Amino acid sequence: MIAIVGGTGPEGSGLALRWARAGESVIIGSRDAERAKASAAKVAESVGHLGSVEGVDNVTAVKMCDTVVLTVPFAGQAELLKQLKPSFRPGTVLIDATVPLATAVGGRPTRVLGVWQGSAAEQAAELVGKNVTVAAAFHSLSSTVLHSDQPVDCDVIVCSDDERARQVASELATKIPGVRAIDGGKLENARIVEAMTALLITLNIRHKVHGAGWRVTGLGI
Repeated sequence: MIAIVGGTGPEGSGLALRWARAGESVIIGSRDAERAKASAAKVAESVGHLGSVEGVDNVTAVKMCDTVVLTVPFAGQAELLKQLKPSFRPGTVLIDATVPLATAVGGRPTRVLGVWQGSAAEQAAELVGKNVTVAAAFHSLSSTVLHSDQPVDCDVIVCSDDERARQVASELATKIPGVRAIDGGKLENARIVEAMTALLITLNIRHKVHGAGWRVTGLGI
């Protein structure tokens, strides 16, 4: 099962929709269990019998699953992970999609904040401790495209210091039609990927679109 913490937002619910369509069992987590249930019911109605979707509070979602995907605004990331730390199962893979956009402090969505640890993903790894392995992924996927019926024309760059976490994140990426998983190296490279997401937002605004994404060429994959 896949827990999506912050799964009621546009990105989290979009990922839930795509993975449920792929036949996965998805647990949508939220601070408000009733809101999570409503979001899960909406996704379940869309996918029919293809997958299983359930909504619970964030703590329960984390306790239920060995794979957790974090899709929350940067402003709430640290506090939430501190709250959830005792609930993670030993060996859990945490896939962090957080981008430290300046909107967290009232700034523009086209700018990123400096993070003391280097990136939001590295901050997450520090907060959850050694019993949880962290991969950074899914930053570049447009929520608008995820909620559509079309293949996603975008690569997902996966950064991690742990090979199993990298593999789990990559396998989830390739369950979304059109997506390729690209090995982005160490977790510290999430600093670059997170900043690239702010550039994607700039491109969306400048070109008046909602689904700009990245493709990496020349890798032969």
